[in-house]
Amino acid sequence: MTTIRGAYPVLITPMTVAQEIDWDGVKNNVNYFVNQGVAGIVINGSTGEFVSLSKEERFQIVELVVKEVNGRIPVVVGTAAETTKETIEYSKQAEAHGADCALIINPYYCKPKEEEIYFHFNEVSKAVNVPIMLYNNPFTSGVDMSTELMLKIGKECDRVTHIKESSGDIRKARDLARLGKGDFEVFCGSEELVMESYLVGSTGWISVAGNIVPKLVTDMFEHFQKGELKEAWALNNSILPLCAFLEGSGKYVQIVKRAMELNGQAGGPSRYPRLGLTPAEDQQLKDILASLTAVSRA
Repeated sequence: MTTIRGAYPVLITPMTVAQEIDWDGVKNNVNYFVNQGVAGIVINGSTGEFVSLSKEERFQIVELVVKEVNGRIPVVVGTAAETTKETIEYSKQAEAHGADCALIINPYYCKPKEEEIYFHFNEVSKAVNVPIMLYNNPFTSGVDMSTELMLKIGKECDRVTHIKESSGDIRKARDLARLGKGDFEVFCGSEELVMESYLVGSTGWISVAGNIVPKLVTDMFEHFQKGELKEAWALNNSILPLCAFLEGSGKYVQIVKRAMELNGQAGGPSRYPRLGLTPAEDQQLKDILASLTAVSRA
């Protein structure tokens, strides 16, 4: 089984002016991240606008990206859907094409109860052979899973090997890492709590900021792994303004797409109703990027 650890950028889906997927841009971006030395990548996540893509588009992205990566780094695929049946279908497709892990948030419109969430993950776990990363994010799914529920899923559902904790409650990350050790690993999903999550036992980060500063997020994790906390904290502090902008803006997808363009990669617009950045937001992003460029060169 492929080891899933480290900082994993959760990729955007680049698009043309007509809001169609820029397939050449997808391939170019994938190779860019591989060349930057990232630990792995995530596709078809929230930052990839998975809810705005058709089933055919999601399937095609998986086929193209896994083929383009060609085993060079692990590929985690978002396979969430509103029903258990669809989630199994997306997960089986990702597995069939060689994905290394399926990232799954609970159904997000029906606001399932805890027994329904357990049923959902247990059914998916029984139906597939690919490792599963359970994803808790109350801000997008409308449900904040209890620590007890996540521990139960992680211990009893054989395919659940990781939990991405994005509630912003560092106690959950701590207790999951402490009480789930040996059953699953914990990934940080909160852009502003990365070092704190590493310190309480998280072994990775699903990183929106990693699209924009892939080398910095990679170096930060590696410094932490080596016990070089001073250097890791310094990088954390340099990235924090970007993380705060991403978390607080409500436009994290658009910010990343614009930043990718400014960095010479494929970005493009988002699908409506998402609108682009205002002039003030665009300038704020440019100022942040300028400060990060200075850090990268230091």
